[in-house]
Amino acid sequence: MKRILLATVAVAFATTMAFANPMTGSGTMGTTKIMIDAKMMTLYTYDKDTKGAAASACTGGCTANWPAFVAAATDTATGDWTLVNYTGADGKMVKQWAYKGQPLYYYAMDKASGDTKGDNVGMVWHVVKL
Repeated sequence: MKRILLATVAVAFATTMAFANPMTGSGTMGTTKIMIDAKMMTLYTYDKDTKGAAASACTGGCTANWPAFVAAATDTATGDWTLVNYTGADGKMVKQWAYKGQPLYYYAMDKASGDTKGDNVGMVWHVVKL
């Protein structure tokens, strides 16, 4: 009984904690290490974003194909990670993770973990190389 109670308390605590940085890892594209999220989906940067800016440059129709790597409302950033403003396709403002000043995105055409279909789209979208 004590174990069940402690496990319940631990789960409840973990679900209410604010995380300092997102859960990311590395995958490979050929011989290049790239950044992936906790679900192993590829993350991208956009050349039109200004490094260190407070908001994403991906607006309007861009947001349908390039959704943000969104932070939870309670997340805080540290180290190489920051949070920027992003207005989604639904018009709602959210906080988006940025790595080394560059906002991070998914590509809507990447359907499975390991997909990198967004790399070099329009010569302005790039996988995050590690």
